Amino acid sequence: MNNRARWGVAGLIVAVAVVVAAWPRSHDDPSGPAATTSAAPASAPDLAGARTAAGLAPCAAPAGPVPAGLAELAAVTAECLADGAPANLAAQFAGRAVLLNVWATWCQPCAEELPVLAEYAAAPGAVPVVGLAVRSDPAGALKLVTRLGVRFTNLIDSGDAGWRALGVPNALPASYLIGPDGTVRFVSDPRLFRSADQVRQTVAHYLPSERNGSP
Repeated sequence: MNNRARWGVAGLIVAVAVVVAAWPRSHDDPSGPAATTSAAPASAPDLAGARTAAGLAPCAAPAGPVPAGLAELAAVTAECLADGAPANLAAQFAGRAVLLNVWATWCQPCAEELPVLAEYAAAPGAVPVVGLAVRSDPAGALKLVTRLGVRFTNLIDSGDAGWRALGVPNALPASYLIGPDGTVRFVSDPRLFRSADQVRQTVAHYLPSERNGSP
């Protein structure tokens, strides 16, 4: 190889080295540009302020054996809207009469009914009311209950496990009266509560043994 050829090869090697040095590094290289621009997993929003503003009643912790009628609900873990902690759904009812209301943020009749239930829940002699938000996100659910002044215990069923266990119909809202023995009764009439008195009358009809403020 003559001198001209040697110099030509050397020049080509230098040129290739310069190009390689300037070329953007692969995303596999943690020190390259891609490492600083790759998208990080989205973090959950901080809802501490929203939970404080809502002022919801806390969720109940499991205490003692669960009645046979609540076996399916005992397998459901929901999120307590008051603090964001996991909460067993059956634990909210075991050993006491409860009015369970299933609602969603996108359901306009639910938004009309929730304040009625809050008025009933705040009256002397009312059975406890528990809300279960379905197919909704926690931020939206907290915003709605805060706007409506709802303070009773609420949970959110993000995975539809509670929806399936209860056999919730497609039309919301849906209410259930749960007896101390674990008996679950779907409230078919009325489907939508329009007054606290109507709630009291319905509780008296479905759970006649419970005192709920009726004369």
